[in-house]
Amino acid sequence: MLKTRRTFKALVAALLSIVLITAQMPAYVYAINEDFDDPEDNLISQNEQVTDLLSEPAEGAPEVSASTYILLDADSGSILRGVDYNVQKEPASMTKVMTVLLALERLEMTEVVTITPAMAESFASITEDYVKLGLQEGEEMTVKDLVYAAVLKSANDASLALGMYMGGTEQAFCNIMNEKASDIGCLNTHFSSAYGLSTPDNVTTAYDMALILNEAVTNTNYTEIARTYSYTIAATNKYSDTRELTNANRFISTTEYGYDYYIGGKTGFTDTAGYTLCAAAKKDGRTLIGVVFNAADSAIRYADLIHLFDYGYSNYTTVQVSEEEFLPLIDDTRGQLESLLANTTLYIKDQTISMSQYVTTTSVRAQLGSSNSIDLSQVVIDTSADSQTINIPLCKCYQDKQYIVGSLSVRIEQKSAVVEITPEKNTELTTVRGVLISFAVISGLILILIIALIIFRHQVLKRRRIEENKPSNML
Repeated sequence: MLKTRRTFKALVAALLSIVLITAQMPAYVYAINEDFDDPEDNLISQNEQVTDLLSEPAEGAPEVSASTYILLDADSGSILRGVDYNVQKEPASMTKVMTVLLALERLEMTEVVTITPAMAESFASITEDYVKLGLQEGEEMTVKDLVYAAVLKSANDASLALGMYMGGTEQAFCNIMNEKASDIGCLNTHFSSAYGLSTPDNVTTAYDMALILNEAVTNTNYTEIARTYSYTIAATNKYSDTRELTNANRFISTTEYGYDYYIGGKTGFTDTAGYTLCAAAKKDGRTLIGVVFNAADSAIRYADLIHLFDYGYSNYTTVQVSEEEFLPLIDDTRGQLESLLANTTLYIKDQTISMSQYVTTTSVRAQLGSSNSIDLSQVVIDTSADSQTINIPLCKCYQDKQYIVGSLSVRIEQKSAVVEITPEKNTELTTVRGVLISFAVISGLILILIIALIIFRHQVLKRRRIEENKPSNML
């Protein structure tokens, strides 16, 4: 009898332990957004949007003579057209965009630069077929004069003087150039010249060059300089006459290739680089950047970019995206999540919103209209975790494609150990698969416990009958 009782107690203890352990198993809450259509079909991430349009048909796209080129939407960062835009090439005098960008960022236009012996010695190494301003040792010239000479005349000694003035040596300045390129986001650029000397290690790509030019026209007064038709450098202490500079860029200096929307760029040419050109255009508040390497000849590179610009403005639309337009959806989503967590020990501690500013798509697609949506299809909440962050995509939806344009980041934590009474709330979100599993396991264990009690009672009764029927008990 005593042995049976001990066995029963051990069985009960084991079963209760299993029940307690099972009750503490992690449960997960799964959110399903029934309003979000085909979450995995044609859903384009923010990273994928850079190149997504290249995979779409481009009817009527212009033929480009250049072997390497790109057309970039500066606002959204989407590449509209391009060939070998990540292949390293020699930029020639397009290098000067970076030199001038750094000068405009770091120097005052009124600063006076004195041509040092080291500068004059470096000028002597610039070959005769490279354009020069004719700077002399000891000559004093303002930063503004040197900048205009570098952009309008493509004067290599002026660009080198700026670089050495900022860096001390050309090599030290090239290190500054490369750091700036990295900061902008250039991944395939290495400068070894302040002015565009033709060397195998002074290289960039069409994509990187577009980023550099965009930085210049967006964050400095490069546009004002590049659009200037002519500029006069006054006489200096070493040069008794004025120097007249006329803009060599045909977007400005000619009628044939004049382009009303041009806001800045730079030409380039060496025997190894061929004819290069980068340019930015702005129309109706929208900026496009075009870059060509190794164009067929000096003139056609302008035609290449004009055709690309016109095609980009006609066939693609860039839409501004704002946080405000998503606020009603975000508020509704938070309400759904709070309802989902009502019967758990979790709560929403805080939330943050990050958004793209622009999204670019085809004009045909944009004309059909769009809507906004929040994708809850991948939301899973671990009810046993002390804290967790879930990132929920914010989407702009067109008829055949959905672009992720931002993220709602929600921080969820466990409540403090305070007894709370929370009324039941209805929710349209599907929940608690883990809770159902735990309930089924606990129910099964309780059933086993009941069966064990019945068996134990049956054994006790049987033992009593045996005891009562012993001969000794009948005397």
